[in-house]
Amino acid sequence: MQSLAMIENWPVPTAAAAVVTSDGTLLGTHGPTAHRFPLASVTKPLAAYAALVAYEEGAVELDEPAGPEGSTVRHLLAHTSGLAFDEHRVTAPPGTRRLYSNAGFEALGDHIAKATEIPFAEYARQAVLEPLGMTSTTLEGSPAKDGVSTVDDLVRFAAEVQAPRLLDPRTVLEAQTVVHPGLKGVLPGYGHQNPNDWGLGFEIRDSKSPHWTGLSSSPATFGHFGQSGTFLWIDPAAGAACVALTDRAFGPWAAEVWTPFTDAVLAELAASR
Repeated sequence: MQSLAMIENWPVPTAAAAVVTSDGTLLGTHGPTAHRFPLASVTKPLAAYAALVAYEEGAVELDEPAGPEGSTVRHLLAHTSGLAFDEHRVTAPPGTRRLYSNAGFEALGDHIAKATEIPFAEYARQAVLEPLGMTSTTLEGSPAKDGVSTVDDLVRFAAEVQAPRLLDPRTVLEAQTVVHPGLKGVLPGYGHQNPNDWGLGFEIRDSKSPHWTGLSSSPATFGHFGQSGTFLWIDPAAGAACVALTDRAFGPWAAEVWTPFTDAVLAELAASR
């Protein structure tokens, strides 16, 4: 795909990108796709997928208590537990506000580790990474932000989410459906959003503006971006997913180049139909 070459003009030391369709076809790559990049918050969808495997295996229930008092596994996955951004401090009753929270995902990892009696990083490796052949990916450290991976591996994950083998497709559909609709909140880097919609570990685009995806991205688009200059989006309307990883911290540069890049990818996808 010619549009992927746009990453050459990004003001970053290293960048790699790829597009994979809903049937698993790799439409194109650009850059060093085997290079290991810090994922920052793109770690969260991987951690969430492991949590959903734990749910399907019966190790946890989505509505069982987890995190602060009154919170559940579902609250932690949907950033509605009330925990603050980066500290284990309650700032709102569960289910009342969309408070994006690294601490919430760390509480989730601790909960699953306790339930399965397996350290979370090892559980995620056994449940998600190993079955998908994601041999260059690690989730050691915080399940909110310390993952390291490659474009090659994240293409495998994006293909899985679009055509699930590890999970029941109904579970994945639930993960990309809004949990606690109508809640306001801040989308880090893009300001207050009303509503600030999220599923189970995945951010949902809906009508958010401004946003890190494209102006032409469908409202059903879901995924995540990271403060290390990384993103993964899946657009069901386009029948494809896109991964882009860099080694420059998120900032104004990303807001300037990501949206036109995504629009170019979507335009090329549409033209190829």
